[in-house]
Amino acid sequence: MNSAAQRPVFPFAALIGQAPLQQALLLAAIDPALGGVLVTGPRGTAKSTAARALAELLPEGQLVNLPLGASEDRLIGTLDIETVLRDGSVRFSPGLLAKAHRGVLYVDEVNLLPDALVDALLDAASSGVNTVERDGVSHSHDASFVLIGTMNPEEGELRPQLIDRFGLMVELQNCFEPSVRQAIVKARLAFDLDPQGFRAGYAQQQAAYVEQIHAARAALSQLAFDEAVHARVSALCIEAAVDGLRADLVMLRAARALAAFEQAATVTAEHVDRVAEAVLVHRRHSRESQADHDAREDDASAGAVERSSESSSSSARGDAQSADAAGDSDWGYLAPEPSATTHTHVKGVIPLNVKKR
Repeated sequence: MNSAAQRPVFPFAALIGQAPLQQALLLAAIDPALGGVLVTGPRGTAKSTAARALAELLPEGQLVNLPLGASEDRLIGTLDIETVLRDGSVRFSPGLLAKAHRGVLYVDEVNLLPDALVDALLDAASSGVNTVERDGVSHSHDASFVLIGTMNPEEGELRPQLIDRFGLMVELQNCFEPSVRQAIVKARLAFDLDPQGFRAGYAQQQAAYVEQIHAARAALSQLAFDEAVHARVSALCIEAAVDGLRADLVMLRAARALAAFEQAATVTAEHVDRVAEAVLVHRRHSRESQADHDAREDDASAGAVERSSESSSSSARGDAQSADAAGDSDWGYLAPEPSATTHTHVKGVIPLNVKKR
Protein backbone atom coordinates (compact mmCIF):
# COMPACT_ATOMS: atom_id res chain seq x y z
CA MET A 1 0.00 0.00 0.00
CA ASN A 2 1.42 3.40 -0.92
CA SER A 3 1.96 6.26 1.45
CA ALA A 4 -0.68 8.40 -0.28
CA ALA A 5 -3.40 5.96 0.88
CA GLN A 6 -2.14 6.03 4.44
CA ARG A 7 -1.76 9.77 4.83
CA PRO A 8 -3.71 12.46 2.98
CA VAL A 9 -1.53 14.57 0.70
CA PHE A 10 -2.01 18.25 -0.01
CA PRO A 11 -3.30 18.38 -3.61
CA PHE A 12 -0.93 19.50 -6.35
CA ALA A 13 -3.74 21.56 -7.87
CA ALA A 14 -4.17 23.47 -4.61
CA LEU A 15 -0.65 24.90 -4.52
CA ILE A 16 -0.78 28.70 -4.55
CA GLY A 17 1.80 31.09 -5.94
CA GLN A 18 4.05 28.28 -7.19
CA ALA A 19 3.41 28.30 -10.95
CA PRO A 20 7.11 28.07 -11.99
CA LEU A 21 7.68 25.18 -9.58
CA GLN A 22 4.54 23.37 -10.70
CA GLN A 23 5.54 23.67 -14.35
CA ALA A 24 9.07 22.38 -13.70
CA LEU A 25 7.78 19.40 -11.70
CA LEU A 26 5.23 18.51 -14.37
CA LEU A 27 7.88 18.63 -17.10
CA ALA A 28 10.13 16.33 -15.08
CA ALA A 29 7.19 13.98 -14.51
CA ILE A 30 6.50 13.84 -18.26
CA ASP A 31 10.15 13.29 -19.19
CA PRO A 32 12.18 12.01 -16.21
CA ALA A 33 15.28 11.94 -18.43
CA LEU A 34 15.45 15.71 -18.06
CA GLY A 35 17.59 15.00 -15.00
CA GLY A 36 15.38 16.15 -12.18
CA VAL A 37 14.52 19.47 -10.57
CA LEU A 38 16.64 21.40 -8.09
CA VAL A 39 14.53 23.64 -5.86
CA THR A 40 16.24 26.30 -3.80
CA GLY A 41 14.74 28.64 -1.27
CA PRO A 42 14.38 29.43 2.42
CA ARG A 43 12.59 27.21 4.90
CA GLY A 44 8.81 27.12 4.80
CA THR A 45 8.34 27.67 1.05
CA ALA A 46 6.44 24.40 0.45
CA LYS A 47 9.29 22.52 -1.22
CA SER A 48 8.51 19.16 0.40
CA THR A 49 4.75 19.74 0.08
CA ALA A 50 5.11 20.14 -3.68
CA ALA A 51 7.24 16.99 -3.96
CA ARG A 52 4.67 14.86 -2.13
CA ALA A 53 1.87 16.39 -4.18
CA LEU A 54 3.58 15.49 -7.46
CA ALA A 55 4.19 11.88 -6.40
CA GLU A 56 0.46 11.37 -6.02
CA LEU A 57 -0.02 12.17 -9.73
CA LEU A 58 2.40 9.49 -10.96
CA PRO A 59 1.47 5.88 -11.79
CA GLU A 60 2.78 4.33 -8.58
CA GLY A 61 2.12 7.33 -6.34
CA GLN A 62 5.40 6.51 -4.60
CA LEU A 63 7.49 9.09 -2.78
CA VAL A 64 10.87 7.87 -1.57
CA ASN A 65 12.91 10.03 0.79
CA LEU A 66 16.68 9.81 0.79
CA PRO A 67 17.95 10.55 4.30
CA LEU A 68 21.11 12.58 4.72
CA GLY A 69 22.95 9.79 6.49
CA ALA A 70 22.24 7.18 3.79
CA SER A 71 25.16 5.12 2.51
CA GLU A 72 25.89 4.40 -1.14
CA ASP A 73 24.73 0.78 -0.65
CA ARG A 74 21.45 2.01 0.79
CA LEU A 75 20.95 4.18 -2.27
CA ILE A 76 21.98 1.92 -5.17
CA GLY A 77 21.61 -1.54 -3.58
CA THR A 78 24.09 -4.33 -2.85
CA LEU A 79 25.37 -7.52 -4.44
CA ASP A 80 26.01 -10.66 -2.42
CA ILE A 81 29.46 -11.63 -3.72
CA GLU A 82 29.58 -14.79 -1.61
CA THR A 83 26.50 -16.13 -3.40
CA VAL A 84 28.08 -15.38 -6.76
CA LEU A 85 31.24 -17.24 -5.83
CA ARG A 86 29.38 -20.18 -4.32
CA ASP A 87 26.44 -20.65 -6.70
CA GLY A 88 27.37 -18.57 -9.73
CA SER A 89 24.14 -16.60 -9.40
CA VAL A 90 23.71 -12.89 -8.72
CA ARG A 91 21.83 -12.02 -5.56
CA PHE A 92 20.83 -8.37 -5.57
CA SER A 93 19.35 -6.45 -2.63
CA PRO A 94 17.49 -3.41 -4.03
CA GLY A 95 18.20 0.07 -2.74
CA LEU A 96 16.18 3.26 -2.68
CA LEU A 97 16.66 3.82 -6.43
CA ALA A 98 14.79 0.60 -7.15
CA LYS A 99 12.06 1.55 -4.71
CA ALA A 100 11.63 4.95 -6.39
CA HIS A 101 11.06 3.45 -9.86
CA ARG A 102 8.04 5.14 -11.53
CA GLY A 103 7.73 7.52 -8.60
CA VAL A 104 9.53 10.45 -6.99
CA LEU A 105 12.87 10.37 -5.22
CA TYR A 106 12.98 13.33 -2.86
CA VAL A 107 16.28 14.57 -1.44
CA ASP A 108 16.02 17.34 1.12
CA GLU A 109 19.19 19.40 1.60
CA VAL A 110 20.85 17.74 -1.36
CA ASN A 111 23.76 20.17 -0.97
CA LEU A 112 24.74 18.37 2.24
CA LEU A 113 25.03 14.93 0.60
CA PRO A 114 28.45 13.50 -0.30
CA ASP A 115 29.37 14.19 -3.92
CA ALA A 116 29.54 10.46 -4.69
CA LEU A 117 25.86 10.00 -3.76
CA VAL A 118 24.78 13.03 -5.78
CA ASP A 119 26.69 11.67 -8.79
CA ALA A 120 24.92 8.31 -8.47
CA LEU A 121 21.54 10.02 -8.15
CA LEU A 122 22.04 12.18 -11.22
CA ASP A 123 23.40 9.31 -13.30
CA ALA A 124 20.35 7.17 -12.61
CA ALA A 125 17.92 10.09 -13.02
CA SER A 126 19.21 10.98 -16.50
CA SER A 127 19.68 7.42 -17.79
CA GLY A 128 16.73 5.65 -16.16
CA VAL A 129 19.00 2.75 -15.24
CA ASN A 130 20.88 1.90 -12.06
CA THR A 131 23.97 -0.28 -12.32
CA VAL A 132 25.72 -1.84 -9.33
CA GLU A 133 29.24 -3.21 -9.76
CA ARG A 134 31.25 -5.13 -7.18
CA ASP A 135 34.45 -7.08 -7.78
CA GLY A 136 33.83 -7.56 -11.48
CA VAL A 137 30.15 -8.52 -11.00
CA SER A 138 27.46 -6.11 -12.16
CA HIS A 139 23.68 -5.90 -12.05
CA SER A 140 21.40 -3.33 -13.72
CA HIS A 141 17.74 -2.52 -13.26
CA ASP A 142 15.26 0.12 -14.41
CA ALA A 143 15.21 3.24 -12.27
CA SER A 144 12.97 5.78 -13.96
CA PHE A 145 11.99 8.35 -11.36
CA VAL A 146 11.52 12.06 -10.91
CA LEU A 147 14.42 13.43 -8.90
CA ILE A 148 13.58 16.42 -6.74
CA GLY A 149 16.42 17.94 -4.78
CA THR A 150 15.90 20.85 -2.43
CA MET A 151 18.37 23.08 -0.67
CA ASN A 152 18.66 26.27 1.30
CA PRO A 153 21.56 28.30 -0.19
CA GLU A 154 22.31 29.71 3.26
CA GLU A 155 23.40 26.23 4.38
CA GLY A 156 25.97 25.70 1.62
CA GLU A 157 26.19 25.36 -2.14
CA LEU A 158 26.51 22.45 -4.52
CA ARG A 159 29.59 22.21 -6.70
CA PRO A 160 28.94 23.88 -10.10
CA GLN A 161 29.55 20.56 -11.87
CA LEU A 162 26.71 18.94 -9.91
CA ILE A 163 24.29 21.85 -10.20
CA ASP A 164 24.71 21.80 -13.98
CA ARG A 165 23.63 18.17 -14.12
CA PHE A 166 20.18 18.97 -12.67
CA GLY A 167 17.94 19.47 -15.68
CA LEU A 168 15.79 22.25 -14.24
CA MET A 169 16.07 24.63 -11.33
CA VAL A 170 13.53 26.83 -9.58
CA GLU A 171 14.41 29.53 -7.08
CA LEU A 172 11.71 30.09 -4.47
CA GLN A 173 11.47 33.32 -2.52
CA ASN A 174 9.68 34.38 0.62
CA CYS A 175 6.25 35.77 -0.19
CA PHE A 176 5.60 39.34 0.95
CA GLU A 177 2.31 39.85 -0.87
CA PRO A 178 -0.42 39.98 1.84
CA SER A 179 -3.23 38.52 -0.29
CA VAL A 180 -1.10 35.58 -1.46
CA ARG A 181 0.16 34.83 2.06
CA GLN A 182 -3.39 34.87 3.38
CA ALA A 183 -4.63 32.56 0.63
CA ILE A 184 -1.82 30.06 1.34
CA VAL A 185 -2.47 30.05 5.07
CA LYS A 186 -6.24 29.69 4.62
CA ALA A 187 -5.77 26.74 2.27
CA ARG A 188 -3.42 25.01 4.68
CA LEU A 189 -5.73 25.50 7.64
CA ALA A 190 -8.65 24.16 5.64
CA PHE A 191 -6.66 21.10 4.63
CA ASP A 192 -5.50 20.40 8.18
CA LEU A 193 -9.07 20.76 9.50
CA ASP A 194 -10.71 18.45 6.94
CA PRO A 195 -8.19 16.75 4.61
CA GLN A 196 -10.70 14.60 2.75
CA GLY A 197 -13.21 17.39 2.28
CA PHE A 198 -10.47 19.75 1.06
CA ARG A 199 -9.13 17.15 -1.38
CA ALA A 200 -12.60 16.48 -2.73
CA GLY A 201 -12.78 20.07 -3.92
CA TYR A 202 -9.75 19.50 -6.13
CA ALA A 203 -10.48 15.93 -7.25
CA GLN A 204 -11.46 16.92 -10.78
CA GLN A 205 -8.34 19.03 -11.33
CA GLN A 206 -6.16 16.27 -9.90
CA ALA A 207 -7.67 13.71 -12.26
CA ALA A 208 -7.06 16.08 -15.18
CA TYR A 209 -3.37 16.34 -14.23
CA VAL A 210 -3.05 12.56 -14.15
CA GLU A 211 -4.60 12.23 -17.60
CA GLN A 212 -2.46 15.03 -19.04
CA ILE A 213 0.75 13.47 -17.75
CA HIS A 214 -0.18 10.07 -19.16
CA ALA A 215 -1.12 11.51 -22.56
CA ALA A 216 1.97 13.73 -22.69
CA ARG A 217 4.30 10.80 -22.06
CA ALA A 218 2.73 8.93 -24.94
CA ALA A 219 3.02 11.94 -27.26
CA LEU A 220 6.68 12.77 -26.62
CA SER A 221 8.11 10.60 -29.36
CA GLN A 222 5.74 12.09 -31.94
CA LEU A 223 6.92 15.67 -31.53
CA ALA A 224 9.88 16.93 -33.57
CA PHE A 225 11.88 20.17 -33.57
CA ASP A 226 11.99 22.45 -36.59
CA GLU A 227 14.83 24.80 -37.50
CA ALA A 228 13.16 27.79 -35.82
CA VAL A 229 13.07 25.96 -32.50
CA HIS A 230 16.72 24.92 -32.79
CA ALA A 231 17.69 28.49 -33.67
CA ARG A 232 15.81 29.92 -30.66
CA VAL A 233 17.43 27.43 -28.28
CA SER A 234 20.91 28.18 -29.61
CA ALA A 235 20.36 31.93 -29.36
CA LEU A 236 19.19 31.73 -25.74
CA CYS A 237 22.05 29.47 -24.67
CA ILE A 238 24.67 31.62 -26.41
CA GLU A 239 23.20 34.75 -24.83
CA ALA A 240 23.45 33.05 -21.42
CA ALA A 241 27.10 32.07 -22.13
CA VAL A 242 26.47 28.55 -20.82
CA ASP A 243 29.18 25.92 -20.59
CA GLY A 244 28.90 23.01 -23.00
CA LEU A 245 25.74 21.81 -24.76
CA ARG A 246 23.76 20.26 -21.91
CA ALA A 247 21.57 23.37 -21.64
CA ASP A 248 20.61 23.11 -25.34
CA LEU A 249 19.59 19.47 -24.99
CA VAL A 250 17.64 20.01 -21.77
CA MET A 251 15.86 23.06 -23.19
CA LEU A 252 14.74 21.13 -26.25
CA ARG A 253 13.46 18.24 -24.15
CA ALA A 254 11.70 20.57 -21.71
CA ALA A 255 10.03 22.49 -24.54
CA ARG A 256 8.88 19.20 -26.06
CA ALA A 257 7.47 18.06 -22.70
CA LEU A 258 5.56 21.32 -22.34
CA ALA A 259 4.15 21.01 -25.86
CA ALA A 260 3.10 17.43 -25.12
CA PHE A 261 1.47 18.46 -21.85
CA GLU A 262 -0.56 21.10 -23.65
CA GLN A 263 -1.41 18.65 -26.46
CA ALA A 264 0.17 20.95 -29.04
CA ALA A 265 0.72 19.64 -32.56
CA THR A 266 4.30 20.95 -32.73
CA VAL A 267 7.01 22.35 -30.52
CA THR A 268 7.28 26.11 -30.99
CA ALA A 269 9.67 28.89 -30.02
CA GLU A 270 7.04 30.00 -27.48
CA HIS A 271 7.40 26.67 -25.67
CA VAL A 272 11.16 27.23 -25.62
CA ASP A 273 10.78 30.70 -24.12
CA ARG A 274 8.51 29.40 -21.37
CA VAL A 275 10.96 26.77 -20.17
CA ALA A 276 14.17 28.74 -20.75
CA GLU A 277 14.48 30.29 -17.30
CA ALA A 278 14.29 26.96 -15.46
CA VAL A 279 16.98 25.59 -17.79
CA LEU A 280 19.32 28.58 -17.64
CA VAL A 281 18.99 29.99 -14.12
CA HIS A 282 21.71 27.71 -12.72
CA ARG A 283 23.86 27.71 -15.87
CA ARG A 284 23.87 31.35 -16.89
CA HIS A 285 27.12 33.35 -16.99
CA SER A 286 27.29 37.06 -17.72
CA ARG A 287 29.04 38.00 -20.93
CA GLU A 288 31.32 40.34 -18.98
CA SER A 289 32.34 37.57 -16.61
CA GLN A 290 32.99 35.23 -19.51
CA ALA A 291 35.03 37.88 -21.31
CA ASP A 292 37.02 38.58 -18.15
CA HIS A 293 37.63 34.85 -17.73
CA ASP A 294 38.84 34.55 -21.32
CA ALA A 295 41.03 37.63 -20.91
CA ARG A 296 42.60 36.18 -17.77
CA GLU A 297 43.30 32.94 -19.59
CA ASP A 298 44.87 34.87 -22.50
CA ASP A 299 47.00 36.91 -20.09
CA ALA A 300 48.07 33.76 -18.31
CA SER A 301 49.03 32.12 -21.61
CA ALA A 302 50.93 35.21 -22.76
CA GLY A 303 52.70 35.39 -19.41
CA ALA A 304 53.68 31.75 -19.67
CA VAL A 305 55.12 32.32 -23.15
CA GLU A 306 56.97 35.43 -21.96
CA ARG A 307 58.37 33.63 -18.95
CA SER A 308 59.42 30.74 -21.18
CA SER A 309 61.14 33.19 -23.56
CA GLU A 310 62.88 34.95 -20.69
CA SER A 311 63.97 31.61 -19.30
CA SER A 312 65.41 30.61 -22.68
CA SER A 313 67.20 33.95 -23.00
CA SER A 314 68.59 33.67 -19.48
CA SER A 315 69.72 30.15 -20.22
CA ALA A 316 71.42 31.28 -23.41
CA ARG A 317 73.14 34.13 -21.60
CA GLY A 318 74.23 31.76 -18.89
CA ASP A 319 75.67 29.36 -21.43
CA ALA A 320 77.55 32.17 -23.17
CA GLN A 321 78.97 33.41 -19.89
CA SER A 322 80.04 29.91 -19.00
CA ALA A 323 81.73 29.55 -22.36
CA ASP A 324 83.56 32.88 -21.91
CA ALA A 325 84.73 31.85 -18.50
CA ALA A 326 85.89 28.47 -19.67
CA GLY A 327 87.64 29.77 -22.80
CA ASP A 328 88.63 27.45 -25.60
CA SER A 329 87.86 23.81 -25.01
CA ASP A 330 91.55 22.88 -25.71
CA TRP A 331 92.47 24.16 -22.25
CA GLY A 332 90.59 21.32 -20.65
CA TYR A 333 89.14 21.92 -17.19
CA LEU A 334 91.50 24.80 -16.32
CA ALA A 335 90.96 28.30 -17.59
CA PRO A 336 93.87 29.83 -19.52
CA GLU A 337 96.29 31.97 -17.48
CA PRO A 338 98.58 34.71 -18.84
CA SER A 339 102.30 33.98 -18.60
CA ALA A 340 105.07 36.57 -18.16
CA THR A 341 107.47 37.21 -21.07
CA THR A 342 110.92 38.81 -21.03
CA HIS A 343 111.52 41.58 -23.47
CA THR A 344 114.75 40.38 -25.15
CA HIS A 345 116.06 41.18 -28.58
CA VAL A 346 115.31 38.47 -31.12
CA LYS A 347 117.57 38.25 -34.10
CA GLY A 348 116.01 38.32 -37.49
CA VAL A 349 115.63 35.08 -39.37
CA ILE A 350 117.51 34.81 -42.68
CA PRO A 351 115.41 32.90 -45.19
CA LEU A 352 117.04 29.96 -47.00
CA ASN A 353 117.14 29.78 -50.73
CA VAL A 354 114.45 27.65 -52.23
CA LYS A 355 115.91 24.60 -53.84
CA LYS A 356 115.06 23.91 -57.41
CA ARG A 357 113.34 20.61 -58.12
